[in-house]
Amino acid sequence: MDAGENSGLALDRVRAAVLDTDGVITDTASVHAAAWKRVFDAFLLERSRAEGTRFRPFDMREDYLRHVDGRPRAEGVRSFLASRGVHLPEDSSPDGAEGVTPDWLADRKDGYFLDFVSRYGVRAFPGTVEFVRALRSAGVPVAAASASRNCARVLRSAGVDGLFDARVDGVDVARLGLAAKPDPALFLEAARRVGVEPGSAAVAEDALVGVEAAGRGGFGLVVGVDRTGVRRRMLALGAHVVVSDLSELLPSQAGLTPPDA
Repeated sequence: MDAGENSGLALDRVRAAVLDTDGVITDTASVHAAAWKRVFDAFLLERSRAEGTRFRPFDMREDYLRHVDGRPRAEGVRSFLASRGVHLPEDSSPDGAEGVTPDWLADRKDGYFLDFVSRYGVRAFPGTVEFVRALRSAGVPVAAASASRNCARVLRSAGVDGLFDARVDGVDVARLGLAAKPDPALFLEAARRVGVEPGSAAVAEDALVGVEAAGRGGFGLVVGVDRTGVRRRMLALGAHVVVSDLSELLPSQAGLTPPDA
């Protein structure tokens, strides 16, 4: 465990927690990255052949973390392709011909992701499950948050959909018009649903853009969950503490007590 320069709200004073889904609750960040790689590599390879340029594949670590992780699908497409100097039209051509758009690539990625989930299932991180149960036994509500429309299905597949007091996901993002991370709108809506002010709540995030969003939202405790070696970047973006697994924050180590004790 590494504390940031400002330690933030003590865990035993947290009145609610918001947990990102992919990479914090469930071991699906790598599945998302693999689905993105399949989509982007096919697109980039075809483009390089057509233009006679060198093929540079999608990097499942650096490209994923910088441009895709934690963002809505179509925005992730735009962000990554812009880093390669590619800007796709938002709509198919006026004559009705099918064209490659951000939404088209995003839908292909979604299909691959759901196929991977159906084939191999989803695992929840045991340390996170323990952590959530400890919070709830202390009377602290916990919300799951995700920019993905597949959040409910992922939580259900992992067998933890009944573990959370609230959920805000990509369906809500579209319905409510919530801005994408690093805007804190997703986390603020989750805090609202469990009835607490951000300054009294914690956010746990594994994505750099999500850590930044939690900091912008004024959350009292921002926990970076570093599974990819980005601790320093998380601290620089506002994480108060960085752990490799939420089990490091279990009550035996953190002294968690009910908020009104």
